[in-house]
Amino acid sequence: MTSVALAFSGGLDTTVCVSLLQEEYGYDEVVGVTVDVGQPESEFEEAKQTADAHGLDIHVVDAKDEFADLCFDSVRANATYQGYPLGTALARPVIAQAILEVAQEEGCDALAHGCTGKGNDQLRFEAIWRSSDLEVVAPVREMGLTREWEKQYADEHDLPVQAGNDGVWSIDTNLWSRSIEGGQLEDPSYIPPEDIYEWTEAPTGETGTVEIEFENGYPVAVDGEEMDPADLIEHVNDLAGQYGVGRTDMMEDRMLGLKVRENYEHPAATTLLTAHEGLEQLVLTKEERDFKAQIDQQWANKGYQGLIDAPFVKALEGFIAETQTRVTGTVTIKFDGGRARPVARESEFAVYSEEAASFNTKTVGGITQEDATGVAKYHGFQSRLANAAIENASKDKPELASDGGSDADASEDEDE
Repeated sequence: MTSVALAFSGGLDTTVCVSLLQEEYGYDEVVGVTVDVGQPESEFEEAKQTADAHGLDIHVVDAKDEFADLCFDSVRANATYQGYPLGTALARPVIAQAILEVAQEEGCDALAHGCTGKGNDQLRFEAIWRSSDLEVVAPVREMGLTREWEKQYADEHDLPVQAGNDGVWSIDTNLWSRSIEGGQLEDPSYIPPEDIYEWTEAPTGETGTVEIEFENGYPVAVDGEEMDPADLIEHVNDLAGQYGVGRTDMMEDRMLGLKVRENYEHPAATTLLTAHEGLEQLVLTKEERDFKAQIDQQWANKGYQGLIDAPFVKALEGFIAETQTRVTGTVTIKFDGGRARPVARESEFAVYSEEAASFNTKTVGGITQEDATGVAKYHGFQSRLANAAIENASKDKPELASDGGSDADASEDEDE
């Protein structure tokens, strides 16, 4: 008897995969695995409804806290990809690892997902799974299925499918972000209707503030109230979403080279990342900030690829961890017109002297303003020297005649 563990969400792709794994691939048993990374309760109810229609028992694995911890690691790395916070990308390795562990416990022969051959998630899942000796199966990719074919198949087999707006959109939700794609959204000229959004209200003229407290780069409290990571994220999602914070509509470059239209909601992620970067501006030196920007970009790239456990990432995190020992303090964020921006910062590690920076003081410690005169004279000296050399050299060169020779050559020809 052969069995396969399927990443099961109850959505269209994984719903049809249950039957296909039995009918087309010949597996005797399909073990459905649903991993909780912060989806709404309704999605688990829909997954159970779909599983019941298949006669499928599903394992529900709670990985919410583990995922929340990873989201906070991404805050310390200021992790965004092409301008938006990583959400789905970070969740996939967590989900894949949980499914692998269930498959091994249940003695499965294979692992399966419902990803297409065009997207990123197939790579993120399989980067984890291919470290095992289990076979990897991808029916949607291997059979070249389209969503239209899948919807028709589900109708013919009387399978209940809830895939967001009756299947019009493809929606993925976790604690950190909500993505909406597919349907008319695939047309870059199409203006999305307001009803694709659930976490964020349309921005209005209303404003509000929130104070985020950090310890070693990790968010630990909101408005003075300490919270666990998952609870803190959910709280800020609700708060920032009321002001329309955290909407992204973008053309995204996938790993396989395709450019796709993506819509995201990420109010808490936007707020916490903005606050964290605002605190780093206060406590890190210029050299640390400049170099960390490069480190953060590399971390985000690996996170986008689903390779967060790569040795390279561990090395990057060594530098990040050292800088975060001083990223402790509070930041006040103002919500205004769909934006979150820092308006106040405070930390005992501030690399800042109000007295030194003030226009109302004459000196900087023992340094007088007149001491800067020598620095000003040297500033730009090498550039001025280079420009003068270029100008002098151009004066010494003979002008070219219209035929490519010099004017001097032309004069000699006339003498002849």
